[in-house]
Amino acid sequence: MTEKETQETITQELLHELFALREDGELVWKVSTSNRVKIGDIAGSTSNSTGYRRIIVNRKQYRAHRLIWFMVHGKFPVNMIDHINGNKLDNRISNLREATHQENMQNKTKARSDNKSGFLGVHLHRKKFLARIHVNNRRKILGSFDTPEEAHEAYLAAKRELHDFYTI
Repeated sequence: MTEKETQETITQELLHELFALREDGELVWKVSTSNRVKIGDIAGSTSNSTGYRRIIVNRKQYRAHRLIWFMVHGKFPVNMIDHINGNKLDNRISNLREATHQENMQNKTKARSDNKSGFLGVHLHRKKFLARIHVNNRRKILGSFDTPEEAHEAYLAAKRELHDFYTI
């Protein structure tokens, strides 16, 4: 069964029968499904690999934010769901927005673990710190700086100007 076929077996009504959506964005069980799941328990568990809360419905695993989106809007999102504040466990509907992959990447707050500068948008290049940003799938060089902090400031200034989904 494909993901689309599985999603079609879940309805907004079913989700409302199974879960209550709290103001803090947590889904809690409205029914007891086994010895381990009791009414009022927070649904699902947090994935160690992704950091997202995941919940099993009809033997299929879903990320909680996608189920919440479906509960509120009556359909699964076409694209990704972006957590506006960057917290993967903050599933309040006011913190969720539909985004393309490119838009979702604009909301990154941390440099990759293999980034030697330690700053988002900054890379060490020939003993200087290069600031660069991606806009419309193109890399734009912002300049070369003596310190990673200076390069990062240039990156943040460009991010505020060029990225609509910027929130840091």
